[in-house]
Amino acid sequence: MRQSRSKRLMGEINVVPYIDVMLVLLIIFMITAPLLTQGIQVDLPQAAAEPLDPELLRDNEPLVLSINRDGELFLNIGGDEETAVDEQTVLTRTAAVLRRNPQTPVLVKADEAVAYGRVVTGMVILQQAGAERVGFITDPAEREDVQP
Repeated sequence: MRQSRSKRLMGEINVVPYIDVMLVLLIIFMITAPLLTQGIQVDLPQAAAEPLDPELLRDNEPLVLSINRDGELFLNIGGDEETAVDEQTVLTRTAAVLRRNPQTPVLVKADEAVAYGRVVTGMVILQQAGAERVGFITDPAEREDVQP
């Protein structure tokens, strides 16, 4: 038996397959990341309101009560944001957040098709929990030039 001395073992790692796998994973994450945002589908009414002060929102994450077109209540705190909660849960969670930080901005995001009374009920619950001021989230309206 004669062994060939011309064949040597290669002591280097071939990184090309690793780069291919990394690029495929990068593409997958780039495509799926926008799909992972959570939220409740709400058709917001349009209004020509001024935006909130960014300084206020930077220091404190706002507490948002969302009301969908069926009148179901959702909170952005205390568990799954996509699960409807009852009025007592909204009261309890909101009171806990406001006890911890009374400066927390409280906002209502209601579908434009929801009954006005349901929005008022949500605001009353927030006020009972200790919210002194309640703001509304709207879509910016297309401004029309008003002629005198």
